[in-house]
Amino acid sequence: MNPEFILPLVLLGCVVGFMAGLLGIGGGGIMVPVLTGLFLAQGVMIEQVVHLALGTSMASIIMTSLSSSLAHHKHRNINWFVVKGFSPGVVLGAFIMTFIAAKLSGIYLVTIFSLFMAYVAVQMFLNKKPGPSRTMPSKKGLFFAGSGIGGISSLVSIGGGSLTVPYLLWHNIDIKKAIATSAAIGLPISIAGSLGYLANGYLLPLELAQSAIQHSGLEYRLGFIYAPAVLLISVCSFFTAPLGAKLVHRLPVALLKKIFALLLFFLSVKMFCTLWSAL
Repeated sequence: MNPEFILPLVLLGCVVGFMAGLLGIGGGGIMVPVLTGLFLAQGVMIEQVVHLALGTSMASIIMTSLSSSLAHHKHRNINWFVVKGFSPGVVLGAFIMTFIAAKLSGIYLVTIFSLFMAYVAVQMFLNKKPGPSRTMPSKKGLFFAGSGIGGISSLVSIGGGSLTVPYLLWHNIDIKKAIATSAAIGLPISIAGSLGYLANGYLLPLELAQSAIQHSGLEYRLGFIYAPAVLLISVCSFFTAPLGAKLVHRLPVALLKKIFALLLFFLSVKMFCTLWSAL
């Protein structure tokens, strides 16, 4: 790794961890656009840069999801019945979707990512929550819901909170338990998605895989995951997430959500424009 990219990755990890603790998000909306820009600057091929950013972001979410789940478990806010019902579906959906993502071109992936992040930004800016109107479905219903949430989350490299929390609220789950349960569900999503992106990176044609490494200087690339970036982001986010959680009641979270929503929208648009101009 070029030394000049260490500081940006450290700062990215600090911001992602802080926002995860403060707002309860996985951070993929920030990581993917920033990583795309950093990888392009290192000479990663345009055909693979979005795939590499998605895989690296997904792997970085593992640590955030794990630490968040442990914290929520201590407060006994996780609905484990829902987690157990969701887990097989999210694992299957997240893993399978990486094979679809690997077949899509970078411009299609960035278009899907940008549109989804625009939806998340609007949802967060307006702070709209669905009213409780249904009871929890059976395990079969949870499996199919989990498959859809896991698949979408893996495709855009998020922990799934922007989908899981509204779904649980809609099914009469208390907001605190919905956030805690969503954090726990994010762990199998991130693990399955990471394994999928790792495997699909190795399924590249040999000449393309070798060229991607030789022309980028990413000697520690594991499939579609860049290990040094994952390490730096994970370590930094692990230490800053508790700080964000402590400041939840001291900072204007509602205002910060609106600012963060605007940041998500700006980053997704910038990423889209950058890739279009590079083609």
